[in-house]
Amino acid sequence: MAFCLLIRTFACEMEERMIIGLDAKRIVRNGTGLGSFGRTLANDLARIEGLDLRLYAVDKGRDELRLQVAENDYLHFCYPRGVYKSPFGKSLWRSKGIVGQLTNDGVQVYHGLSGELPSGLGKAGIKSVVTIHDLIFMRHPEYYNSIDVKIYVRKFHQALSEADRIVAISECTKRDICELGGISEDRVDVIYQSCAPRFVTEPLPQKMWQVRNGYELPDRYVLNVGSIEERKNVLLAVKALQRLPEDVAMVIVGRQTPYADEVRRYVSENMLQERVLMLHGVPDDDLPALYRMADAFVYPSRYEGFGIPIIEAIRMGLPVVACTGSCLEEAGGPDSLYVDPDDDEAMAHALMQVLYGAPERERRIELSQAYVERFGNTGAAQKYAEVYRDLRLENGA
Repeated sequence: MAFCLLIRTFACEMEERMIIGLDAKRIVRNGTGLGSFGRTLANDLARIEGLDLRLYAVDKGRDELRLQVAENDYLHFCYPRGVYKSPFGKSLWRSKGIVGQLTNDGVQVYHGLSGELPSGLGKAGIKSVVTIHDLIFMRHPEYYNSIDVKIYVRKFHQALSEADRIVAISECTKRDICELGGISEDRVDVIYQSCAPRFVTEPLPQKMWQVRNGYELPDRYVLNVGSIEERKNVLLAVKALQRLPEDVAMVIVGRQTPYADEVRRYVSENMLQERVLMLHGVPDDDLPALYRMADAFVYPSRYEGFGIPIIEAIRMGLPVVACTGSCLEEAGGPDSLYVDPDDDEAMAHALMQVLYGAPERERRIELSQAYVERFGNTGAAQKYAEVYRDLRLENGA
């Protein structure tokens, strides 16, 4: 009898799941970047046994983004209860009020996915993890509104003081955290981002035909994906285009900003309208086909925390040209090419080395694909799950 009771107790303990809270603000609102990271991680974590995931957001956000994360018995979204309905109330909920809800929901570990944590988690007995993607607002404040910089810096230091575990998405970001946050290296772990599964499977011919015709793509093009903003520096690649064969065009995919107007002016002044196509509002499902049909991928950003589009491009079979100065070599590996972010001649020379027909092109792709295997689809989720379990043990649970 006692043995049977022991077996039943053991089975119940095995079935008990850790209740993990995730900050879902970006998951339901951001189409790329931090939103993509959060959605990929949430979906990958949902495949790991023993986790009960609660995704906390101030509202449902955008349906087309939220629905990319499939709810089930052990993954669901949570929203503010009670008085937190006004814009001020929602802000207060994210910064502090959420802690009461986390406590009521039995959350054992809360994970801030985008560099911030609410205050009071430790006092409530809730362990916390914060993932910091970059500190560009401190390295290059000129790209931000001064008030936003002050807010981001305050949130950064508050997160460092609150977090039980700090995670950087690259060695470059880890160095920035330690230097600018004044903390020791042993407080920061590095967990690389995973590439979304859609960038592993070959797009169907019908899908590629649909995308090519739908966007009226040129026959040959170099692709760039990312917000069209000054820091991303896509104008460098446009300038380099003038030195490439005339049958090679450029397709630029990303959110429009005032910098996009500067790019358009340059295109017009240099009569490149027939060779530069700028797209925005592109659905995630179309991106793999856009990658797959390109000659090469270019990512001339001046500063990044990691550069996940580089991984996506390599996984889809493209050679990559990027810029020096941050972490892009860490993302693309030694067989991608890197140039100074102000040297359009060097950019053109590098692109010539990776276009179809260039010597060594296929070898670069093969070696780069072997390199990015370290960023496999579920690697990050498994590592975060280990972090959650370690924190739970620290809590004596």
